[in-house]
Amino acid sequence: MKHYTAVLIDDEISALKGLELKLRKLLPDIEIVETFSKPETALEWLINNSPDLVFLDIEMPRLNGFELLSGLKEINFQVIFVTAYSEYALQALKHSAVDYILKPIENEELIEAVDKAVRIIEMKDREAAQLRLIKLLQETLSNNNKLVVPTAKGLSFIPMDEIIHLEGDEGYTRIHLDDTGFILSSYSLGRFEKMLTSVFFKCHKSHIINLEKARSFENEGYIVMDDKQRVPISKPNRKIFLGLFK
Repeated sequence: MKHYTAVLIDDEISALKGLELKLRKLLPDIEIVETFSKPETALEWLINNSPDLVFLDIEMPRLNGFELLSGLKEINFQVIFVTAYSEYALQALKHSAVDYILKPIENEELIEAVDKAVRIIEMKDREAAQLRLIKLLQETLSNNNKLVVPTAKGLSFIPMDEIIHLEGDEGYTRIHLDDTGFILSSYSLGRFEKMLTSVFFKCHKSHIINLEKARSFENEGYIVMDDKQRVPISKPNRKIFLGLFK
């Protein structure tokens, strides 16, 4: 395991020291960078710093764990709640906690919670690295008029003039092509919208068409494409679309 930074927040000094000792003994790859017994001091620190993990008590004077998180504009770390009160479990999940550990802390539960948090961090790191790669490739290939498309198998480089239209599908995108049917990508339609050239037109919240592949317009609100698919067009976009051909 690579090293990850952690902050511990608990108003009970004995609980704070106990958790610190357990982490140092059981999980030496977790580097404890700060411990706080005053939640308001912890909040000030977290506004300017972003560790990988925060172990957070809930019942604390002046500022409880939920209020502390609500005081942050953005949470760029994984939260593991550590508390003696089981009735807070549901509320903890609503605050996007990666896990919820009851005091007294069992070694196995602590290890499992940290492992879960690390898996989430590593997944986000991989996603960020892929996004950087795709952005670089898109900038490189834009002069060749190709679109970089993440798929289940890897990356596809598709000439934009082969794309008929793109269809949003519950967070995924179907890219309909001239000869090969369609490709399903894990990218949302909104992401592709930023990568496409001016020959593409967003005619509907779930559809972007290649204007050069549009065959006809139907008054009831559809654009017929070269592959004979009827793509819906929203009322506000109909006048804009027709104006492009005047």
